[in-house]
Amino acid sequence: MRMIAHGIDLIECDRIEKVWREHPDRFLSRILTTAERAYCEKHKHPIPRIAGRFAAKEAILKMLGTGWRGQIAWTDIEILNDSAGQPHVTLTGHCRTIADSLGITRVMLSITHTEKNAAASAIGIAE
Repeated sequence: MRMIAHGIDLIECDRIEKVWREHPDRFLSRILTTAERAYCEKHKHPIPRIAGRFAAKEAILKMLGTGWRGQIAWTDIEILNDSAGQPHVTLTGHCRTIADSLGITRVMLSITHTEKNAAASAIGIAE
């Protein structure tokens, strides 16, 4: 196992909540897959989890060295938790193409959030 790249991001939950309140369906369908949205919306307070997913996707894009541009869609990155709560990343589309070109076969991800902030760290691994 070899580390290829790292990305990190921090976001204020208030910023995410503002956009969500102004454009709820449009915003969520643009940044979250159907499964991610279901995960976030099943919680009493979804905003920290939405912000956590947003920060995680930003961290992954930084790890890929691209940022959000070109052919990349937010939904090319899906983050779902296993039964123990550990997040797992699935890359598709242009994100998968970039990861393949870098030799990244796995993304290790950590997400944390409070009521006010969400942060994520992503490490691209070659196995």
